[in-house]
Amino acid sequence: MRIEVAYALPEEQYLFEQQVEEGCTVEQALKASKLLQEFPDLNIEKVGIFGRQVPLETVLREGDRIEVYRPLKVDPRDRRRQQVENERRQKKED
Repeated sequence: MRIEVAYALPEEQYLFEQQVEEGCTVEQALKASKLLQEFPDLNIEKVGIFGRQVPLETVLREGDRIEVYRPLKVDPRDRRRQQVENERRQKKED
């Protein structure tokens, strides 16, 4: 069956089509993918199918697109807390 494997860097995106056997898992597909040939040290712990995070043991279906997610540089909650704190400081200064 046909699937896709996607990965995005800030300046470049990669999308590979791949044929896998029925019953293949996300992990099996990634290990056999062109993506890991291009990026052998890529961390594949956080992956999803069509934008929804899934475990590596997820069995694929025809047409699925596996997305490999990069680690976040900053936790969104921490970023928001910092923004709120900065806004408070600005109000006090005004």
